[in-house]
Amino acid sequence: MNKEINYYKNKSIFISATNTDVGKTYACEKFLRYFASKGFKVGYFKPCETGVVNEPIDGSKMLKLTKELNPQFNVSIEDVVPYQFKLPAAPYVAKEKTTISLDFLKKKKEYLSSLCDILIIEGAGGLLVPLEEDLFIIDLIKEFESECILITPSKLGCINDTLLSIEALKNRDIDFEFYINLYKDKNDFEKVSKPFLQKYFKKLSFLQEI
Repeated sequence: MNKEINYYKNKSIFISATNTDVGKTYACEKFLRYFASKGFKVGYFKPCETGVVNEPIDGSKMLKLTKELNPQFNVSIEDVVPYQFKLPAAPYVAKEKTTISLDFLKKKKEYLSSLCDILIIEGAGGLLVPLEEDLFIIDLIKEFESECILITPSKLGCINDTLLSIEALKNRDIDFEFYINLYKDKNDFEKVSKPFLQKYFKKLSFLQEI
């Protein structure tokens, strides 16, 4: 980790990303395994999952892993993914007439936190994906009082996406770290994007190194 996290003051880490299909679920797996290897009881929470047909694919996969790492995390998929929608779209669109309740999600987060030392929370899409007209993913991070881990891609355009997302987090005074997921255009990353990112941030962290 880039810096020490006060695990007992802030027991939740919110995994977000610059956009969809950047590697949030992969990152959740990485961090669940990492913290479990350090002796922490881990938990998992995904407030909303869209594109759900029979069961939430990402949530189910992570719940299974979490139970393997922490058998005391004996909860159902409905606890872990309380809002499940069929349409693969932003929750605000996919939910149709359902109201996504912030109070309900905060209570669910507190319940899950009571079952673990560190709760890994997975967002949907990027930071400004809407859940309600006046509620966005970035608002959940703030309301949950979580530290954010931002996952950014290695593809062309990652400089702009990374800087914009970091600007949004700083504007809301959210503590964060960011990790680059080397998965798209990774062969070109060293030449196309890394020179600026290395110069600008001095030190880069990669998801594959966890």
